[in-house]
Amino acid sequence: MKFFSRFFLVFLFMVVISVFSPAEEGMWPIHEIGRLDLAKLGFQVTAERIFKPGQVSLTDAIVNLSGGTGSFVSADGLIITNHHVAFSAIQRASSVSADYLRNGFLAKTHADEVPAKGYTVRIIESCRDVSAEILSSLNRRMAFAARTQAIEKKMKEIILKTEAENKGKRAEVAEMFPGKTYMLFLYTYLKDVRLVYAPPQAIGNFGGETDNWVWPRHTGDFTFLRAYAAPDGTSADFSPANVPYHPRSYLKVASQGLKEGDRVFILGYPGRTYRHRTASYLAFEENLRMPYVADLNDWQIQEMERLAQGDKALVIQFAARIKGLANTMKNYRSKLTGLKRLHWVAQKETEEKRLIAFIEADPARRKQTGDIIPATAAIYREMTEQFPREIILEQLPRVVNLVQIANTVVEAAHELQKKDVDRESAYMDRNFDKTKERLLLTLKNFHPILDARFLTEMVKRSRVLSGTLRIEPLAALGEGGSAAVEKMVAATRLTDPKAIEALLKQTPEELTQSSDPFIKLALGMFPLYRSLKETQERRKGQLDPLAARLSEVRKEWLKTDFIPDANGTLRMTFGTIRGYSPRDAVYHQPFTTIRGVLEKESASPEFEVPELLKERYAAREFGPFLHSGLQDVPVAMLYDMDTTGGNSGSPVFNARGELVGVNFDRAQEATINDFVWSTDFSRSIAVDIRYVLWVTRYIGGAENLLNELDI
Repeated sequence: MKFFSRFFLVFLFMVVISVFSPAEEGMWPIHEIGRLDLAKLGFQVTAERIFKPGQVSLTDAIVNLSGGTGSFVSADGLIITNHHVAFSAIQRASSVSADYLRNGFLAKTHADEVPAKGYTVRIIESCRDVSAEILSSLNRRMAFAARTQAIEKKMKEIILKTEAENKGKRAEVAEMFPGKTYMLFLYTYLKDVRLVYAPPQAIGNFGGETDNWVWPRHTGDFTFLRAYAAPDGTSADFSPANVPYHPRSYLKVASQGLKEGDRVFILGYPGRTYRHRTASYLAFEENLRMPYVADLNDWQIQEMERLAQGDKALVIQFAARIKGLANTMKNYRSKLTGLKRLHWVAQKETEEKRLIAFIEADPARRKQTGDIIPATAAIYREMTEQFPREIILEQLPRVVNLVQIANTVVEAAHELQKKDVDRESAYMDRNFDKTKERLLLTLKNFHPILDARFLTEMVKRSRVLSGTLRIEPLAALGEGGSAAVEKMVAATRLTDPKAIEALLKQTPEELTQSSDPFIKLALGMFPLYRSLKETQERRKGQLDPLAARLSEVRKEWLKTDFIPDANGTLRMTFGTIRGYSPRDAVYHQPFTTIRGVLEKESASPEFEVPELLKERYAAREFGPFLHSGLQDVPVAMLYDMDTTGGNSGSPVFNARGELVGVNFDRAQEATINDFVWSTDFSRSIAVDIRYVLWVTRYIGGAENLLNELDI
């Protein structure tokens, strides 16, 4: 863990106090970019060229790739994204005899491409505001939980109606400002995605977790996939009869590189930010949730690494799971460092005191909004009291594969008894096939010894709880110790895909006759999870109206408008290729090169350099990818754009709208972007497109792909 220096932290504190304001945020919803004067900002593309429903736009080439981002780079559906976004697909296709993680993968022909199991592609077609329709479902007499349920049901009704009117398309309603604004998005939805080219791990994951969230960076974090459709161009499940999808638009690769000071922008699907939340929320995250999850992830990683030691098959099997856990762990610990050193909770509390003074200064304003801050804090005090119990309930199915499978089977049995629109989203007809697919893919991560250890640990953690926090089914299970858990794992049938498929067709009454120990556990836990969901619905029903009123009074106080927090919808962010000074007398330049790759080589597997790369570099085989200023091939680049999780794989554009890189990470100082952002310390990282092309040609030998690109 690298820590901020005292000098930098003092500087950062002053920057945030004096400079930061919500107006500086840069994750612009795609439907709002018309508000920007792009020419004045230094760009040669118009808002209409970027996004205009019904016309060919850059956004026709941007895809949501199962939670990450990618972009079409050819007329035949070729997609570029990050190696780490495609990591699970590479891992699932790998085996001891064909280790594509270590050695890389190349399909020389379409017939050689392999399914990227579990991956889907969404391409935005249109969007519209449905806030009035959503909020019309509410009335003032509603209980808090009923309010949440009414909004969720109305969203589902709008989705189902929209999809019925647009056969084969996918609709989603996104909450932009909680309790206030909602947007309906319509997407092209593709279900057949295949792996085309992945560099060896020594390039695609060079530096591993040591370099994760760090600059300078030398990682070739890219992979090529391809989207397929039925012969008539419609969405279809995987089939040998499918053909490459032909997008309305694909990106042109820049023939010239960038230099410091050049303007750049990103289009992508950032996950979640929390910049409009209160100090009580931030304190809950800093003091409770993030430390707990980071430590639990660390423990899981150590257990998997111990179990897999010396076993190549297990190393491959656990690779994606370890990578995901490690990424979150380091992200959270870096955020915690930034929050604590910046005293961000205290700063938010100071801001809220000023806001309260503004509210109290006007009797009418006090009557309308005086309860917002204390009422919100009261909800987080309740969450703090219930945290020891609720975090175990939330993490248990995430940690233990068999619990996740059993819980899904039991929940499905109950949900499938309801009308489609009344079901939880995962069990609606439009989603249930994908839910089953994800459940069966869970078996790819399953190992009996590991699941037994993980369940034993979660039972152990639960047994220290008492009184109203006690989780009775887990506490009772712990009375038999680890031997009882191991016996459960040995006896279950939930490791058999056919058994799972059969159980998913059973009613709640039929499941009560099951002798499977994990189904029995899930049946005992089901009332607890149902109660937890009702509690969460009630809290959301309380918090959302408070958040809506908070947004309005803050807007009045600060005399400014806000960009909604990131929520998985398409956003534009823009900025400059720019280095930074993380500490006294240190300046980080915004480009790294292949020379730096060689300088980092060590005995550690994380810094292994392929022999072919060293040979090509020694021979100065740079081709057209040499950066004239650097006299080397650039590997990664740094910029001050506003990004977060979900922006992984996002295309980086130059001022003309040409592809110059693929976003994949942030510098450590920017891990707190989710809570606070400033151009002074927030830096994001992309792999330079010239390194992508250089590796593809000189390491991968994939001339077929270079010929396909529009360079």
